[in-house]
Amino acid sequence: MVATIQQIIGKVNPKLYAENGSELLKKYGSPDKIPAEEIKPKNLVEHKLIYDSTSETLEPVYFWILDLMNDHGLAPEKLVDNFASSPGSGHFGELGQRASIMQQQGAKLLVDINNVLRSVLNLIYDLKEFRTRLQTYDDLKDKDKKSAATLSLKQIWMDKVDIQKGQSSIKAMAMSQAGFQTLLDAFLVVKDEKDVEKVDLNDRVKRILKPRIHEFNAWINQSEQELKKRYEIEKSYLKSQVNSLKLYSRWARPYLKAAQQLESKNMDREPALVKTFNTIILELTLLGKNKIKVQDAAAEGKIPEDFRKLKLKREYYSCVLVDFYFRGIPQKIMQRGDYVFGGRTEITFRAYTLNDDELKKLNKELENSDVNDALKLIEGSTTESLGQIQDEINFFLEEKTDEEKKKESKDDSNPFLALIGYYNNKPEEKKKESKQEKDKPIKSDDWIEKTHLRPLAEIEAVDKAFNLFDIYKKAHGMPSYT
Repeated sequence: MVATIQQIIGKVNPKLYAENGSELLKKYGSPDKIPAEEIKPKNLVEHKLIYDSTSETLEPVYFWILDLMNDHGLAPEKLVDNFASSPGSGHFGELGQRASIMQQQGAKLLVDINNVLRSVLNLIYDLKEFRTRLQTYDDLKDKDKKSAATLSLKQIWMDKVDIQKGQSSIKAMAMSQAGFQTLLDAFLVVKDEKDVEKVDLNDRVKRILKPRIHEFNAWINQSEQELKKRYEIEKSYLKSQVNSLKLYSRWARPYLKAAQQLESKNMDREPALVKTFNTIILELTLLGKNKIKVQDAAAEGKIPEDFRKLKLKREYYSCVLVDFYFRGIPQKIMQRGDYVFGGRTEITFRAYTLNDDELKKLNKELENSDVNDALKLIEGSTTESLGQIQDEINFFLEEKTDEEKKKESKDDSNPFLALIGYYNNKPEEKKKESKQEKDKPIKSDDWIEKTHLRPLAEIEAVDKAFNLFDIYKKAHGMPSYT
């Protein structure tokens, strides 16, 4: 069962907007753990308009109220936009065809995305191997690590280069040919051609060992340069592939999103949707909010005069939630091929009061709710896979050259700023603090907020909800039920 917006608001502030809020808080301990589906919603006030006309469409009603909310400074945003049509209707079949076209286009682009993503993964693994090899060359410059690095490179040279000589390779001769058993150990010990004469070996082994040592030393210099070139080329190619992946993802998202938006909501138990009828159900929800202006309210005498100088910890908003429930009969206009909908419209105006923290929590709950499940699938198919390896991609793409590292190593710090602890605040600490702040529960209203700010916002929210209801009712002469 999908939670409604009213239930989600009740979860954000169960004490005010849930009839069973105290029971659920005792049961679950905190608002975050309360399932929104178990909330029995409550609001400050509720007004309802019902209009039934097969000749009038929903669009004028919707846009009239939308403009009215803007005129009252509510700045509405759409939270819910669902529809469901009966399977036997022409509207259902036509939208199904459009959705299938969007799905096919999106599926083709997803195939390309998977191919590019596979290429990106292979490039990352190659770059990791190159970086490991290059680290060995860097260790040659370190006195403590030079011996181990030389032995490692000699092993690589024997396995990758010398092995191509077949039976004439060092390993093959040392293991299969008599008289060359010491060749392998001698190659690992000797550093250059001069050291060959110092080692106690027979002349046959020395004649084989000298050219191999010479080849190895020449290979070290050449292979390092070639490996660095290959490493830079692979990084450039990785950058182009990542850009291609982002481009394909951007192309795919509109098709996948359009396909999701053309999907009808599951309303199997809705009695108005009979399979063979020509019927459609539309659900729309708008949330408008208006910030309380404390200084103006103090000047008008609504709150004490001293509140003009008050610095608020958080802002309070008078909010109006407008729900549209439309049951209609889709009729196709032959000249344009579009549909118009005439039928029964129910418009419900509800008033709430929310502060900054509660609005942030509401947005977070909406993102986590089942309302946006389909959008999460879209995000996962186009961007989540890239996000999993984003750290590794950034490591290689943002890697700096030796010259850039030398420039950064210069001390540009200001000693006067250091005296006041300017460099003590690390960005990592700020990130940790921001994450902790997001996880903190919403603080209860203090005395000023509870006794003055929230009541003031409640009065304005109730007035605005009634004004929207009353103005529309009088302007259209509609029968109403409050």
